[in-house]
Amino acid sequence: MNKKTNYWGTGSIGKSILLFIPMLLLIMLMMFGSANGSDSITQIARLLTIIFFGAIFFLIIYTGKNDKWRAMAFVVSALLFCISFINNLIAERGSMTFSNAEELSCTIPFCHIVTPMMIIPAAVKQTILFPGSLVEGFASISAMLVIVLCSCIVLGRGFCSWGCFYGGWDDGTSRLKKTPVIKKVNNSYRWFSFAMLIIMALWSAEAAEPTYCSWLCPFKAVTENERIVDTITLIKNIIFTLTFAGLVIVLPILTKKRIQCATFCPMGALLSLFNKINIFEVKNNTTVCINCGKCDKACPMLAIERHCPTITCSKCGKCVDACPTGAMKFHIKGTPINKHTTIARTLFIYPAYTFLVTLCGGSVVNGLALIINFII
Repeated sequence: MNKKTNYWGTGSIGKSILLFIPMLLLIMLMMFGSANGSDSITQIARLLTIIFFGAIFFLIIYTGKNDKWRAMAFVVSALLFCISFINNLIAERGSMTFSNAEELSCTIPFCHIVTPMMIIPAAVKQTILFPGSLVEGFASISAMLVIVLCSCIVLGRGFCSWGCFYGGWDDGTSRLKKTPVIKKVNNSYRWFSFAMLIIMALWSAEAAEPTYCSWLCPFKAVTENERIVDTITLIKNIIFTLTFAGLVIVLPILTKKRIQCATFCPMGALLSLFNKINIFEVKNNTTVCINCGKCDKACPMLAIERHCPTITCSKCGKCVDACPTGAMKFHIKGTPINKHTTIARTLFIYPAYTFLVTLCGGSVVNGLALIINFII
């Protein structure tokens, strides 16, 4: 075992099990408490989901590797979310596209990425710029806003690596090649997401529509999008396809960086601001840092500057795993950097993993049930 990983439970079956049992019980409570159905195939899918999420959490605790196992759960959750979401849309409306009539009837599921585009209109004009239901139906505006607010407070930008059911896409594609084709990406590109935040918020307020979702969002290509009825909707769908292909697939493969999340997503920029008030952070213990640069090379979010995580850190733990001296650590603000390492990491991973299971668990069950049905 690498001596730099001295977390309580690491390498010890007994201690790891003690930390694992409460999370397993919580996972079981969430999965069996969900309303995904009671048929035999759904029950099998639910059991597989419990085993999957439980095993991943145990491996995080036992091995001391944060990013490797987190990413496995995160990527699988993102893929199965899209499968489940598209299936639900087809079951309800016969297509993954929506019409103008469905927009006017306010039946579009609310997406958390819309949040930055609602702030100015909601504050200035007392208007919600999204064609969804305020309190009723799947993914209502009020329910999703509560989730967003809780994630901002508890995780900050950690939500981008532990909760966002889209982030697993470029997290996954950034791992497909062992070495990057484009060796160096300027870390200052991360600030472009803040420009996107400002531009999209102001543009949405002026246009009275969530413009990022209407024109630019890459994930429209794998969830829902406007039905093509004229030149404008055709152009929109072409843009969705191109941004998804470029920002979520091609560039992450070539750079091994999460280009969409790091440089383009306005929601990520908003969450970065909450890193300032969030109590959890990844911090460099400069007294043992040897300035090797492995953290900067490993960081998929372009968030390392002078060997220290910046405000845009998504707390994925990749730099923690890559650091050869253990200088990079999960840390609770206001506590000594060289003390309580185990407590800080555990206190962060518990709520972070709970968010992942809560937001994606139901979709994983539904996605697995669909796959099992397809196979048999």
